[in-house]
Amino acid sequence: MYVCISMKKSIIILAFLAIAGMPANVSAQKWEGLAETPQMGWNSWNKFGHNISEELIRQQADAMVESGLVDAGYIYLNMDDCWHGDRDADGFVQPNTETFPSGIKALADYVHSKGMKLGIYSDAGRKTCAGRTGSFGHEYQDAIQYARWGIDYLKYDWCSSENINPRGAYALMRDALRAAGRPILFSMCEWGSNKPWEWAAEIGHSWRTTGDITARFAGDPRQRGWGQTVLSIIDQNAPLRKYAGPGHWNDPDMLEVGNGMTVNEDRAHFTMWCMMAAPLILGNDLSKMSAETCAIILNRDVIAIDQDKLGVQGLRFKTENDIEYWFKPLVNGEWAFCILNRSEEPADLEINWQDFNLTDDEVSHLSTSFDQITYTVTDLWNKPAKKARTVTTKKNISVTVPGHDVILYRLTPQTGRK
Repeated sequence: MYVCISMKKSIIILAFLAIAGMPANVSAQKWEGLAETPQMGWNSWNKFGHNISEELIRQQADAMVESGLVDAGYIYLNMDDCWHGDRDADGFVQPNTETFPSGIKALADYVHSKGMKLGIYSDAGRKTCAGRTGSFGHEYQDAIQYARWGIDYLKYDWCSSENINPRGAYALMRDALRAAGRPILFSMCEWGSNKPWEWAAEIGHSWRTTGDITARFAGDPRQRGWGQTVLSIIDQNAPLRKYAGPGHWNDPDMLEVGNGMTVNEDRAHFTMWCMMAAPLILGNDLSKMSAETCAIILNRDVIAIDQDKLGVQGLRFKTENDIEYWFKPLVNGEWAFCILNRSEEPADLEINWQDFNLTDDEVSHLSTSFDQITYTVTDLWNKPAKKARTVTTKKNISVTVPGHDVILYRLTPQTGRK
């Protein structure tokens, strides 16, 4: 008897046949070669929340190109929650036809034509955090759909996940993405609830280490309601540096630069994410950026600290009252050195480099060796004129760190020893 099978059902059958015949060592691996340095891009949630549409995504794509962000390395354009419609009769998720009338495939084609990659959002639970269609029970179907649409990035949340095992749920979606056949960066958004840094290196390309960020630099979270401050998130993420590295990054959540903090706070926020080798996912309206915001997120010297191929998260070496001294080892024997002022008041400091002879015993096993090596000191936020005197670590330096701000230096070893 002849049986007519719909195209969508045929895809499901073929997918499961392919999965069944796939070697175990292939289906159990995430896509390699992605996020060898922390991913860079933009996400809709921090600024626009539920209010997204294909018109907005196209607008932000245009702004990413015109502002120079794509040339600077921001290549992922990510839709967060609320793009969803319902599932069709065969169980495949569909976009909201009112807000995404052209469909996701057409949107992906547009984003790709701009030299970028398109990201999408789902949830390991039954519903997303905004109450839309989750992926629970439909993981392989959703992965197939994303691959058909041309998706390049999946942010996978953790709402409505009662009685679901997180390690199993995220591994299941990893395997589904691999089986679907299209390389998709897997960004785990489990909020650090189940310590994913201890088990997720073989599952995701990054994992959230904290709850959601908000555009507040400091303060008592209990008095502010929803969201965590920048400083609170730094404190939670800082001790986890040994778990991060190429292809598997600690994610202290998306950036709030340009969303209402002061310029000093935005600069400090961006710098500390770079020092912590965090994904740089912008969350502001790219079509309405101030010159100050552009100067921060387009500073390629600072971005290079985040994107350094050694892939080591920075070390909070020393704390004195509200002043923190951070070091990040870089390739070719260089170091990033950052002074973070957590206070609202400016701090006048004298830097004696011999106070900072250290060895990174936990991760890189590299040493600053200021007692043996002279470094050229480059201020990455306040570059001097070309005719200015070269600053080195042979002498102490005096600096003023404004309140809620940073000083960031790149230290380059000079040829030869002292």
